[in-house]
Amino acid sequence: MVRPDRFELPTFWFVARRSIQLSYGRALYSLPNFLQPRYAVCMRFIPAAGLLLLSLAFAQETADPWPASAMLEPATLASTLRSGKAPVIISVAFPVLYRGRHILHAIDAGPGSKPEGIEALKKAVSAYPKDSEIVLYCGCCPMVKCPNIRPAYRALTELGFTRIRVLNIPTNMHTDWVRENYPSEAGNSN
Repeated sequence: MVRPDRFELPTFWFVARRSIQLSYGRALYSLPNFLQPRYAVCMRFIPAAGLLLLSLAFAQETADPWPASAMLEPATLASTLRSGKAPVIISVAFPVLYRGRHILHAIDAGPGSKPEGIEALKKAVSAYPKDSEIVLYCGCCPMVKCPNIRPAYRALTELGFTRIRVLNIPTNMHTDWVRENYPSEAGNSN
């Protein structure tokens, strides 16, 4: 059998599209006449419903890697700082936030969402024993959306630290710490 000139084999997408068209057509014509318009209308909404379900699946909040008992309220940490028994406090926020204002005696470890921030965090805690009380905080945004705190917490647990607390900052550092007049200081990163 000889192919005519300019003959090209059909592409994968052409075959897939054509087979879908044919299968819908066969399904449509195999239905009773009174159901055919409804079926055609329903078939238009299936891709939209699939996209909606997919977006809902990706929009769900990720579960926090810490237990509820590891959450520390700002007022509790502020009273601990005022009493003079300060734990190791580590800021995993972006450097500009740390330089603007940070919790008194906090160590800047850089953003926990970046590999260099995790490396700085590991370097910052390398001198402390594994049973040290460590308080992590970020405060860049509402805690449920924070990109820094969860990776930093996971990194410390992987290093074997057992007494890690997470400062509960529901809104941001300014609203939940500075405006409350809790102990803070301005300054450069270490």
